[in-house]
Amino acid sequence: MPRYRRVLLKLSGEILAGPGGYGIDDKVVSAISDELVEVHGMGVEIGISLGGGNIFRGLAAASRGMDRVAADYMGMLATVINSLALQQYIEKRGVPTRVLSAIDMHRVAESFIRRRAVRHLEKGRIVLFAAGTGNPYFTTDTAAALRAVEVGAEVILKGTRVDGVYDRDPLVQAGATRFERISYLEVLQRGLKVMDATAISLCMDNRLPVVVFNVGVPGNLRRVLSGEAVGTEVGEFVDAKG
Repeated sequence: MPRYRRVLLKLSGEILAGPGGYGIDDKVVSAISDELVEVHGMGVEIGISLGGGNIFRGLAAASRGMDRVAADYMGMLATVINSLALQQYIEKRGVPTRVLSAIDMHRVAESFIRRRAVRHLEKGRIVLFAAGTGNPYFTTDTAAALRAVEVGAEVILKGTRVDGVYDRDPLVQAGATRFERISYLEVLQRGLKVMDATAISLCMDNRLPVVVFNVGVPGNLRRVLSGEAVGTEVGEFVDAKG
């Protein structure tokens, strides 16, 4: 019996790029799709929010002098490309999907309407939320938190390249300590790079837990949904537990 009935999986574009760091890695996306199909078979309703950093990073482009609004819209379009790609991988495995875009583009995706999204989930379709919030100056982390709240997800599962939340970047600094669980407030106070402050605040206001885990480890998604102690849970905790 899965721990959660309806979830929102947040994946960065960099995850899809694999070791190459750019584009869409066939082996990585195939492995993720296999796991999604497996947990879908457990009866879990799945929404997915993808970043676009493997194709274009709006914030990085803005830092180099590009207009921020234009750069952010380009980043949103990159998430649509990723969503359409992941849709194909999943549907080749026999599971129906829908791509819902915050920017209207009727030839390639449905427009995001909350009731429609919920209905797709209820019908057992995996729903991919594309184009962020549809507005510049908001990250895909914030878009994931917003969509999760809108469709009534019970948790955000943030798939990363590390096995949880650390007190410092474990990929850069040796001796970093991993938390088993940590409160929203401590994440904000410590400035930990779990999700951006707007996303964490939205989760906190709506008491929506976030589980941060290494999506690259085979079976981890199933383990999280089965209730095993994988990664770090961010929620309403009095004290962080390392």
